[in-house]
Amino acid sequence: MTQMESARKGIITEAMCVVAQAEQVPLETVRAAVAEGSAVIPLNHHHAHCHPVGVGRLFSTKINANLGRSPVRSNQNDELAKLAVALEAGADFVMDLSTGDDVYAIRQRMLEASTRPLGTVPVYEAISRLNDDIPLLQPQFLLEIIRAQAEQGVDFMTLHAGLLLRHIPLAMNRKMGIVSRGGSIMAEWMMANQTENPLYTHWDEVLEILAEHDVTVSLGDGMRPGCLADASDAAQFAELDVLGDLVERCRRRGVQVMVEGPGHLPFDQIQMNMEREQRVCKGAPFYVLGPVVTDIAPGYDHLVSAIGATAAATYGASLLCYVTPAEHLGLPDLNEVRQGCIAYRIAAHAADVARHHPGAQQRDDAMAEARAAFDWERQFGLALDPQHAKQRWLQTRSCVDGTHTDDHCSMCGKAFCAVRTSHRIQHLMEKQK
Repeated sequence: MTQMESARKGIITEAMCVVAQAEQVPLETVRAAVAEGSAVIPLNHHHAHCHPVGVGRLFSTKINANLGRSPVRSNQNDELAKLAVALEAGADFVMDLSTGDDVYAIRQRMLEASTRPLGTVPVYEAISRLNDDIPLLQPQFLLEIIRAQAEQGVDFMTLHAGLLLRHIPLAMNRKMGIVSRGGSIMAEWMMANQTENPLYTHWDEVLEILAEHDVTVSLGDGMRPGCLADASDAAQFAELDVLGDLVERCRRRGVQVMVEGPGHLPFDQIQMNMEREQRVCKGAPFYVLGPVVTDIAPGYDHLVSAIGATAAATYGASLLCYVTPAEHLGLPDLNEVRQGCIAYRIAAHAADVARHHPGAQQRDDAMAEARAAFDWERQFGLALDPQHAKQRWLQTRSCVDGTHTDDHCSMCGKAFCAVRTSHRIQHLMEKQK
């Protein structure tokens, strides 16, 4: 049975127990959320050594790291190194978006190495094996790829099943058209063959495959906006309405499902988009890329999108797909993968604090106490990136006459340190009592 089917029968699985303990949520609450579909636990039966992770508003906000080689850059070893960096930096999920040769072998090694749920976009492998000739894709071949990946151990799959033939003209009025790689593939196939989306027309068959292996559906947003000018348009919301129907079909079959969301949005449209998805998709966990809140910061899109991601998670998103500094410029390297993960862990935590998620602020309060006490090692231990924090402190650590004095930092020095002054004020107040 899938996690959802088990939950509906009143069965509490081992995965639910792990998630409940990690999130400090009652077991019955976890079971009920999985049963109704407001939470998912992506966990394929065949993915050995995978640690269960819960996604949903009931839990803390999670982050995903996109990995994978392109046809022109990187290789198996490079992507495995990035996987190790992403996991070390705190990624809760990873996706292998590899294209080109040997994608099966790369995915196999990633599955063996990843202790976190791993996702894919099956149509990438299908088109790679067809030498990039999109119109040649046959629906049954795509189903075979989905089955093979499910049997291999993939935990969740992005499937662009909600982008329909009638939606394509709406996107052609945009500044940037269709920017989703999977969405553009499906759209070209439909236009070339003048046939409806094969994932949509074969959706029941897809669900049978996924139910057998408990693969979670991540409903792809093939019409996500690729620039601010295209945000919240007719194409985006037409697809979203179809995704809402597909959510219900997944749940009827007992297949876990989450919904992917927009990429570029003006900041003032984020709340509306999050709330609209929750309404249309009946509370299914929302998985968003960013959103990127301005189009003019190439090289800094991990920061630009983390601003949007914080708002998205505050208002409704449950899973944030990281953006690296390389976004819009090229395939990220090891350091950029790390920067993306850290930026998104910051965004996720900030959102959890903003939405008053139980226990979220405890770490911040502990940090404040450590700072007030000049307990530097405690500060580093509480930091989201301890190594970087300590390295930066040591870089300009206060030193007087060759001696380190750690009851202040080099920003203000001892005489102008406000924390030291506050300590003196406190002593004065105690004396005057």
